[in-house]
Amino acid sequence: MSRADLIQIAYLVAAVCFILGLKWLSSPRSARRGNQVAAVGMAIAIVATLIDSRVVDYAWIVIAAVVGGSIGAVIARRVQMTAMPQLVALLNGLGGGAAALIAVSEYHAHGALGETSLGAVAAVSVMFSAVVGSVSFAGSLIAFGKLQELLPGRPITWPAQKVINAVLGIAILALAVWASVAVNDPVLWIAVVLALVLGAAAVLPIGGADMPVVIAFLNACTGLAAAATGFALGNVLLIIAGVLVGASGTLLTQLMSKAMNRSLTSVLFGAFGGGSTGAAAAAGGENLPVLEIGTADLAAQLAYARRVVIVPGYGLAVAQAQHPVRELADLLGERGVDVTFAIHPVAGRMPGHMNVLLAEADVPYDKLLEMEEANPDFPQTDVVLVIGANDVVNPAARDDASSPLHGMPILEVDRAENVIVFKRSMASGFAGVENLLFHDPKTRMLFGDARKSLTQLVQDVQDV
Repeated sequence: MSRADLIQIAYLVAAVCFILGLKWLSSPRSARRGNQVAAVGMAIAIVATLIDSRVVDYAWIVIAAVVGGSIGAVIARRVQMTAMPQLVALLNGLGGGAAALIAVSEYHAHGALGETSLGAVAAVSVMFSAVVGSVSFAGSLIAFGKLQELLPGRPITWPAQKVINAVLGIAILALAVWASVAVNDPVLWIAVVLALVLGAAAVLPIGGADMPVVIAFLNACTGLAAAATGFALGNVLLIIAGVLVGASGTLLTQLMSKAMNRSLTSVLFGAFGGGSTGAAAAAGGENLPVLEIGTADLAAQLAYARRVVIVPGYGLAVAQAQHPVRELADLLGERGVDVTFAIHPVAGRMPGHMNVLLAEADVPYDKLLEMEEANPDFPQTDVVLVIGANDVVNPAARDDASSPLHGMPILEVDRAENVIVFKRSMASGFAGVENLLFHDPKTRMLFGDARKSLTQLVQDVQDV
């Protein structure tokens, strides 16, 4: 059996690992196993690629592997769960950038060989990878900056923004066609630079509330760029992996858009999610009365409840309160209280953020309810604890047709008997929309750091 045959067999095994890993990642119960299997598949793919006869010098490969592996190991150990969404955006952007650089390298190789044009497949593959990879790279960096609060979370707009972006798109397309017909490095580099500008210009006007959808969309773009790079290199595994990422990213984008009741076009061109307070604010929500509660009174209420639902949000992640909330759930469970967690599809800053956070604290998977499962039970719920969530429990999305959130499916916590909201202040959520749930007569506010409040609440429940 030749070396080429062994490589293809290894690629087949790696592809199967990727498919199984992706399948198992669809459930919290099997996600850890899926991640491990996918990692094994990637290791097999790397080794198989390194034994390819076309690799003639390992020095730079080893240096890059040591540097990149060291950085990755440090990030993996030190990154906080609160920073995971922006880390995903950053790593996704690096994938798009890598695809673009490989495409440019392949294009330059054609020029070095004295070719005056590319074949049809090579031309489409190289141009697509270079342009889309560049757009994904720049767009992901802007998404990272917004999530990391290095850039304002509000939409950043400018006059004739859509016209300028359209002109950029047309210019990039024209340059890509020109570069395909006649191999010309400067023309391709100009197209890449314009694609970088377009990527940044396309994401800057998108508000922070839409970042989960943007991350999923850019992830799909990176996958497609990688698949195109696979065609340019003649690498079957890269094509398979890129298509898997592109398809899963596309499906995730659709699911997130549906969960927010927004079309992808409205996300990309709507400039929503940063500061427009809508009708709720206009109604003077900030001037309405607010009822507060202390941990001692809440402890007594929880200790004698029959059913309690906990709704986690980004504030829970920021406070790193996943372990105290699990301790509270366990303590109430020992008292015979039925405790579950209601998870909104876009809670946090990326899909699955809350699931991963609670899994880290060893919250049983069967206690995590999706929105469709949780909503019918709220009318029979004694107490709902909303910890750091805001937009995903805002009744305006259901009741106020003038609200920017109107139509977005929410966790209908206002239908429960009692609602307790853990918040640092009365500030609006990431969408910048006032939440009148906080002024509902059945709602009590527990102000302060969520971790400290929950730790004290656990002690108070023990004393009841």
